[in-house]
Amino acid sequence: MKLRLNYRTASLQVFQAMTNLQKASSDSSLDIVLQELIKIRVSQINGCAFCLDMHAKDLMKHGDYGNHIVLLNAWREAPIYTEEQRAALALAEAVTLISEQGVPEDVYAEARKHFDEKEFMELILAINTINSWNRIAISTGMFPGCFS
Repeated sequence: MKLRLNYRTASLQVFQAMTNLQKASSDSSLDIVLQELIKIRVSQINGCAFCLDMHAKDLMKHGDYGNHIVLLNAWREAPIYTEEQRAALALAEAVTLISEQGVPEDVYAEARKHFDEKEFMELILAINTINSWNRIAISTGMFPGCFS
């Protein structure tokens, strides 16, 4: 595998914009485990190996979440996820695949049962931020270990 280009050096403006977006997303009140689950699930949908590798490792720094990572692709059938996590994962999938059916009312309503307006917007920011990172990583040919 070969990195097409290094996004970090190709455009300082883009790098700074993404860094600012990531900082805003990371500074949210959302649980860090939830944030990492969102990042992993969205990266699974988008097929971003670089982000899957990074965020699976990041999640494991917060405890033994190996089963959460392994079962994430089938989270609806796995009882280890909380209702809050399920609501966030459903929203993450809907937003990531928004061209298919938008965000269905039932997905929105379930998310709002668990997250107030501010938290809901923090979820939207987190979902959109990882989608942006996935698209940068895939477009530039990033892969696990490409910057090592």
